[in-house]
Amino acid sequence: MRTFLIFLLLPGLSLLASAAGAGEADLPPCPSSPNCVSSRDPDPSRRVDPIPFRGTAAEARESLETVVRSFPRAVIVDSSGAVVRAEFRSLLGFVDDVEFRIDGAAGVIHVRSASRKGYWDFGVNRRRVEAIRVAFGNVMEQRRGVGPGSR
Repeated sequence: MRTFLIFLLLPGLSLLASAAGAGEADLPPCPSSPNCVSSRDPDPSRRVDPIPFRGTAAEARESLETVVRSFPRAVIVDSSGAVVRAEFRSLLGFVDDVEFRIDGAAGVIHVRSASRKGYWDFGVNRRRVEAIRVAFGNVMEQRRGVGPGSR
């Protein structure tokens, strides 16, 4: 009877384990509406490049958190392990959800930025990701002691 129960439980346990791993490994897909960009989206109109970094994943996360906090009306809602989630609020009160996944082995940060409501974002999410990319590069250079004039 005990062996029979083990055989019944094993497939369910492996499904739970793979589902937990999948949540940590990838970003949610963008919806069909044009108010989302992601470094994991295959559609070129929604795709942005991942943010490259040198150094450790911990250094990247610390720099990323510094950058996100520097944006007006931005709040980090979760930061654990390789995941950082933030909310960016517009002057009109619209909320955009931004999620970052730090891939230390590849030296990149995957990113997804999406409007919570509405259909069009008029390019706001793409511009935000590009602004984060530039600010992140500047912060990483400063932390490594490499200033813009020292190249």
